[in-house]
Amino acid sequence: MTQNVPDFSSLLKGAQQTAVHLEMRDVYGVSDEAEEFAEFKRSGGADLDPDSEGWAGWVPLVRETVGRGVVMRRARIVSEPVTDYIRWEHALTPVNIAAGEQVRWLPRRLASDIPLPGNDLWLIDDHLVLFHWFTGDGDWAGHEYTEDPAVVKLVSNAFEAVWERALPHDQYTV
Repeated sequence: MTQNVPDFSSLLKGAQQTAVHLEMRDVYGVSDEAEEFAEFKRSGGADLDPDSEGWAGWVPLVRETVGRGVVMRRARIVSEPVTDYIRWEHALTPVNIAAGEQVRWLPRRLASDIPLPGNDLWLIDDHLVLFHWFTGDGDWAGHEYTEDPAVVKLVSNAFEAVWERALPHDQYTV
């Protein structure tokens, strides 16, 4: 594995067929989301305007990627009952879907027999893996990029197994 991690938007802009994202944490604590998450916990409100400043870095990138014919899928493995953070992610997911992502949810109890990688990740075109590392509190801790065929196969098989069992967003309630 290599530490020479390409810029994420460059990876996504280079995708030709697929970009899949596997999320396995119940809580993230990245600083750039703190204010919006705190507001959600106070009011229950979420930014569902895909053209708002809060989505300016993500929605245009997804629209451009999907517009080139790339299939973007996101699978989330979650504990139940869900955390406030997952409830917030669920509330925001209609924006991801409107931008062009497909999103599914898998209760953690249904993932026990799936061999899973140890970290959240993106898999681009079934040959590039970008792992995300987080601290115990859920803040960014680093990234790792690999094209190792054995790792790519593990990641691809894990994602497809999760995707097959997971519920589409409109069928999963929190």
